[in-house]
Amino acid sequence: MKSNISGMIKMQKTDNGEYYQDGRQLRATRQKNAILRVLSGTTSHPIATWIYEEVRKEIRNISLGTVYRNLKQMKKRGEILELVFNGTASRFDARTDSHEHFICEKCDWVFDVDEPENIRLERQLSQKTGFEISRYRLELFGLCGECKGRQ
Repeated sequence: MKSNISGMIKMQKTDNGEYYQDGRQLRATRQKNAILRVLSGTTSHPIATWIYEEVRKEIRNISLGTVYRNLKQMKKRGEILELVFNGTASRFDARTDSHEHFICEKCDWVFDVDEPENIRLERQLSQKTGFEISRYRLELFGLCGECKGRQ
């Protein structure tokens, strides 16, 4: 089995094209596999219509409804993340591990942020409150380097 995106995603793909996540086989259809390939091949956190356009390059007759339905099912099963920021269109992420996002308030680009300090923060909050934290979501907003440079 090969890990996608340098092992950052818990999802794995066998040489025969089957997908596994946390050791369990994921129900696969041609459409779902194509959607997962598109999502796993980008770090841009795309919206559904972008995913649809990319998948159409491989499956000409796929409908936008099929893409939405598959994204909804994959989210429900924990295979992907759905990100909603300030009422904008949902974005999707193949990375299901704990990580943060930076959202540029000018160009709306979404960046993954991997900050080990947040693991320590999670532990500290658990110890302080007695809560068992199963997951968290931290979103940072501001200007990306490119937009900041244009000011």
